[in-house]
Amino acid sequence: MNSLVDPRRSDKINRYKPATQGAASEDLVPDYMNILGMIFSMCGLMMKLKWCAWIALYCSCISFANSRASDDAKQVLSSFMLSVSAVVMSYLQNPAPMTPPWAS
Repeated sequence: MNSLVDPRRSDKINRYKPATQGAASEDLVPDYMNILGMIFSMCGLMMKLKWCAWIALYCSCISFANSRASDDAKQVLSSFMLSVSAVVMSYLQNPAPMTPPWAS
């Protein structure tokens, strides 16, 4: 077998080009979920609404799952911890099971 023959076809090589950094290519889902998580966390803490605290935890998990490695980890972690504390504090203040908002 001839070691000088290169089986790769140099005319078929396509170089990787990263996506343009325009407004259309940015994924804003983690940012929106982070803000929603913080809002629902504050509502859960201030108004003692358990469903708000659970929605905040859900939004924080979505924000964490969709965040990129280049995003600010402190902000994502603080939002997650705020939502966890909202759930914990709402159950410490009232350990009864959560009732849906439409049932009361």
